[in-house]
Amino acid sequence: GAGSGAAPTPAHATSAPSDGGPPPFHVNVLADNWDTQCGEWFLLQQQPGKVPPPPSLDRTDAWASALGGVPAGHLRLQLTAQTDATRPIVLHALYVHVVSSRPAPKGTAYTPGSGCGGNLEPAAFAVDLDAAAPRARPVPGYVGSGTTRTLSTFPYLISATDPQVLDVDAGTAGRDVSWYLELSWSSGDRSGTVPIDDHGRPFRTVGLRGDPAYFYDGTAWSRTGVDD
Repeated sequence: GAGSGAAPTPAHATSAPSDGGPPPFHVNVLADNWDTQCGEWFLLQQQPGKVPPPPSLDRTDAWASALGGVPAGHLRLQLTAQTDATRPIVLHALYVHVVSSRPAPKGTAYTPGSGCGGNLEPAAFAVDLDAAAPRARPVPGYVGSGTTRTLSTFPYLISATDPQVLDVDAGTAGRDVSWYLELSWSSGDRSGTVPIDDHGRPFRTVGLRGDPAYFYDGTAWSRTGVDD
Protein backbone atom coordinates (compact mmCIF):
# COMPACT_ATOMS: atom_id res chain seq x y z
CA GLY A 1 0.00 0.00 0.00
CA ALA A 2 0.94 3.63 -0.17
CA GLY A 3 0.30 4.45 3.47
CA SER A 4 3.70 4.28 5.15
CA GLY A 5 5.87 1.91 3.18
CA ALA A 6 9.41 2.86 4.07
CA ALA A 7 10.94 0.98 1.15
CA PRO A 8 11.76 3.28 -1.78
CA THR A 9 9.60 2.74 -4.83
CA PRO A 10 11.42 3.33 -8.11
CA ALA A 11 9.31 5.31 -10.54
CA HIS A 12 9.07 3.92 -14.05
CA ALA A 13 8.79 5.58 -17.43
CA THR A 14 5.63 5.62 -19.53
CA SER A 15 6.46 8.50 -21.87
CA ALA A 16 9.64 7.35 -23.57
CA PRO A 17 12.46 9.85 -23.98
CA SER A 18 12.77 11.41 -27.41
CA ASP A 19 15.52 8.97 -28.42
CA GLY A 20 13.70 5.87 -27.18
CA GLY A 21 16.19 5.12 -24.39
CA PRO A 22 15.48 5.02 -20.67
CA PRO A 23 15.42 8.26 -18.68
CA PRO A 24 18.89 9.31 -17.50
CA PHE A 25 17.69 9.53 -13.88
CA HIS A 26 15.36 7.79 -11.45
CA VAL A 27 12.95 8.89 -8.74
CA ASN A 28 12.78 7.12 -5.38
CA VAL A 29 9.41 7.43 -3.64
CA LEU A 30 8.97 7.24 0.13
CA ALA A 31 5.32 7.13 1.21
CA ASP A 32 6.09 7.16 4.94
CA ASN A 33 4.29 10.40 5.92
CA TRP A 34 7.65 12.23 5.95
CA ASP A 35 9.09 9.77 8.49
CA THR A 36 6.52 10.47 11.22
CA GLN A 37 3.21 9.05 12.45
CA CYS A 38 1.96 12.54 13.34
CA GLY A 39 -0.88 13.66 11.11
CA GLU A 40 -1.10 10.23 9.47
CA TRP A 41 -4.62 8.77 9.17
CA PHE A 42 -6.17 5.58 7.85
CA LEU A 43 -9.84 4.88 7.14
CA LEU A 44 -10.94 1.49 8.45
CA GLN A 45 -14.27 -0.30 8.58
CA GLN A 46 -13.58 -1.85 12.02
CA GLN A 47 -14.80 -0.46 15.33
CA PRO A 48 -12.14 0.51 17.91
CA GLY A 49 -12.50 -2.73 19.90
CA LYS A 50 -11.47 -4.70 16.81
CA VAL A 51 -8.37 -2.63 15.97
CA PRO A 52 -5.02 -3.66 17.51
CA PRO A 53 -2.69 -0.98 18.92
CA PRO A 54 -0.60 0.86 16.31
CA PRO A 55 2.95 -0.42 15.78
CA SER A 56 6.24 1.38 15.37
CA LEU A 57 6.71 3.66 12.36
CA ASP A 58 8.37 1.05 10.14
CA ARG A 59 5.45 -1.36 10.63
CA THR A 60 2.58 1.09 10.11
CA ASP A 61 2.03 0.13 6.47
CA ALA A 62 1.72 -3.59 7.24
CA TRP A 63 -0.59 -2.84 10.18
CA ALA A 64 -2.92 -0.71 8.05
CA SER A 65 -2.85 -3.09 5.08
CA ALA A 66 -3.77 -6.08 7.26
CA LEU A 67 -6.82 -4.15 8.45
CA GLY A 68 -7.84 -3.06 4.95
CA GLY A 69 -6.93 0.54 5.75
CA VAL A 70 -6.70 3.28 3.14
CA PRO A 71 -4.49 6.40 3.51
CA ALA A 72 -6.91 9.12 4.58
CA GLY A 73 -7.00 12.89 4.63
CA HIS A 74 -3.46 13.38 3.37
CA LEU A 75 -0.84 11.25 1.64
CA ARG A 76 2.64 12.68 2.15
CA LEU A 77 5.41 11.59 -0.20
CA GLN A 78 9.13 12.30 -0.37
CA LEU A 79 10.48 12.14 -3.93
CA THR A 80 14.23 12.02 -4.59
CA ALA A 81 15.38 12.53 -8.19
CA GLN A 82 18.96 11.38 -8.69
CA THR A 83 21.26 10.49 -11.55
CA ASP A 84 24.71 9.14 -12.30
CA ALA A 85 24.73 10.75 -15.76
CA THR A 86 27.56 13.12 -16.66
CA ARG A 87 25.25 15.67 -18.28
CA PRO A 88 22.97 17.77 -16.04
CA ILE A 89 19.22 17.13 -16.21
CA VAL A 90 16.53 19.79 -15.97
CA LEU A 91 13.30 18.93 -14.14
CA HIS A 92 10.61 21.16 -15.64
CA ALA A 93 7.31 20.45 -13.87
CA LEU A 94 5.39 18.09 -11.60
CA TYR A 95 1.94 17.25 -12.95
CA VAL A 96 -1.00 15.71 -11.08
CA HIS A 97 -3.22 13.19 -12.88
CA VAL A 98 -6.52 12.08 -11.31
CA VAL A 99 -7.58 8.63 -12.52
CA SER A 100 -10.89 8.60 -10.64
CA SER A 101 -12.71 10.66 -8.01
CA ARG A 102 -15.90 9.69 -6.20
CA PRO A 103 -17.47 10.36 -2.79
CA ALA A 104 -15.38 8.89 0.01
CA PRO A 105 -16.72 5.76 1.71
CA LYS A 106 -17.84 6.04 5.32
CA GLY A 107 -15.76 4.42 8.02
CA THR A 108 -13.73 5.18 11.12
CA ALA A 109 -10.49 7.16 11.11
CA TYR A 110 -7.46 6.05 13.10
CA THR A 111 -4.09 7.74 13.57
CA PRO A 112 -1.01 5.84 14.81
CA GLY A 113 0.45 9.14 16.08
CA SER A 114 -0.09 10.45 19.61
CA GLY A 115 1.20 13.38 21.62
CA CYS A 116 2.43 15.07 18.47
CA GLY A 117 1.66 18.72 19.19
CA GLY A 118 2.75 21.22 16.56
CA ASN A 119 5.35 19.19 14.71
CA LEU A 120 7.45 21.04 12.13
CA GLU A 121 6.35 20.25 8.59
CA PRO A 122 8.82 20.65 5.73
CA ALA A 123 8.34 23.06 2.87
CA ALA A 124 6.45 21.08 0.27
CA PHE A 125 4.29 20.97 -2.81
CA ALA A 126 0.64 20.81 -1.76
CA VAL A 127 -1.92 19.08 -3.98
CA ASP A 128 -5.65 19.70 -3.43
CA LEU A 129 -7.15 16.49 -4.79
CA ASP A 130 -10.64 18.02 -4.51
CA ALA A 131 -9.83 20.76 -7.04
CA ALA A 132 -11.29 20.59 -10.55
CA ALA A 133 -7.74 20.49 -11.94
CA PRO A 134 -5.31 19.59 -9.12
CA ARG A 135 -1.79 20.95 -9.36
CA ALA A 136 1.36 20.88 -7.24
CA ARG A 137 1.62 24.25 -5.47
CA PRO A 138 4.62 25.33 -3.35
CA VAL A 139 3.71 25.99 0.30
CA PRO A 140 5.94 27.27 3.11
CA GLY A 141 7.41 25.02 5.75
CA TYR A 142 10.47 24.14 7.77
CA VAL A 143 13.76 23.86 5.85
CA GLY A 144 16.14 23.25 8.78
CA SER A 145 18.29 25.36 11.12
CA GLY A 146 15.20 27.10 12.50
CA THR A 147 14.29 28.46 9.08
CA THR A 148 10.84 28.50 7.46
CA ARG A 149 10.32 29.48 3.85
CA THR A 150 8.54 28.55 0.64
CA LEU A 151 10.35 26.21 -1.71
CA SER A 152 11.91 27.50 -4.85
CA THR A 153 9.89 26.09 -7.71
CA PHE A 154 10.59 24.50 -11.06
CA PRO A 155 12.78 24.20 -13.02
CA TYR A 156 15.34 22.26 -10.96
CA LEU A 157 18.74 21.06 -12.12
CA ILE A 158 20.06 17.68 -10.98
CA SER A 159 23.45 16.09 -11.55
CA ALA A 160 25.49 13.16 -10.25
CA THR A 161 26.52 15.25 -7.24
CA ASP A 162 23.29 17.20 -6.74
CA PRO A 163 20.03 15.22 -6.33
CA GLN A 164 16.71 16.98 -5.75
CA VAL A 165 14.26 16.15 -2.95
CA LEU A 166 10.60 17.10 -3.41
CA ASP A 167 8.11 16.69 -0.56
CA VAL A 168 4.49 16.36 -1.69
CA ASP A 169 1.37 16.65 0.50
CA ALA A 170 -1.75 15.50 -1.37
CA GLY A 171 -5.05 15.90 0.46
CA THR A 172 -8.79 15.41 0.08
CA ALA A 173 -11.60 16.39 2.45
CA GLY A 174 -14.45 14.19 1.25
CA ARG A 175 -13.49 12.31 -1.90
CA ASP A 176 -12.03 8.90 -2.77
CA VAL A 177 -9.30 9.81 -5.25
CA SER A 178 -6.97 7.61 -7.30
CA TRP A 179 -4.10 9.65 -8.70
CA TYR A 180 -0.47 9.73 -9.77
CA LEU A 181 2.21 12.30 -10.50
CA GLU A 182 4.31 12.90 -13.60
CA LEU A 183 7.70 14.62 -13.71
CA SER A 184 8.80 16.21 -17.00
CA TRP A 185 12.51 16.51 -17.78
CA SER A 186 15.07 17.33 -20.45
CA SER A 187 18.80 16.81 -20.89
CA GLY A 188 20.51 18.19 -23.97
CA ASP A 189 18.38 17.10 -26.92
CA ARG A 190 16.54 14.44 -24.89
CA SER A 191 13.24 14.91 -23.07
CA GLY A 192 10.40 12.89 -21.59
CA THR A 193 8.25 12.28 -18.54
CA VAL A 194 8.53 9.91 -15.58
CA PRO A 195 5.33 8.83 -13.77
CA ILE A 196 5.39 8.54 -9.99
CA ASP A 197 2.90 6.05 -8.54
CA ASP A 198 2.39 3.20 -6.07
CA HIS A 199 4.32 0.26 -7.54
CA GLY A 200 2.67 0.69 -10.95
CA ARG A 201 -0.78 1.52 -9.56
CA PRO A 202 -2.28 4.92 -8.77
CA PHE A 203 -2.03 6.24 -5.24
CA ARG A 204 -5.37 6.23 -3.39
CA THR A 205 -6.38 8.80 -0.79
CA VAL A 206 -9.80 9.13 0.86
CA GLY A 207 -11.39 12.01 2.76
CA LEU A 208 -12.42 11.87 6.42
CA ARG A 209 -15.19 14.46 6.52
CA GLY A 210 -17.80 13.42 9.09
CA ASP A 211 -16.06 10.20 10.13
CA PRO A 212 -15.44 9.44 13.82
CA ALA A 213 -11.72 9.62 14.62
CA TYR A 214 -9.52 7.89 17.19
CA PHE A 215 -5.96 7.97 18.50
CA TYR A 216 -4.29 5.41 20.78
CA ASP A 217 -3.77 6.81 24.29
CA GLY A 218 -1.43 4.03 25.42
CA THR A 219 -4.11 1.64 26.64
CA ALA A 220 -7.10 2.07 24.32
CA TRP A 221 -8.42 4.00 21.32
CA SER A 222 -9.81 7.41 22.34
CA ARG A 223 -12.00 9.81 20.38
CA THR A 224 -10.27 12.85 18.91
CA GLY A 225 -10.68 15.39 16.14
CA VAL A 226 -9.09 15.32 12.71
CA ASP A 227 -6.74 18.19 11.97
CA ASP A 228 -7.17 19.29 8.37
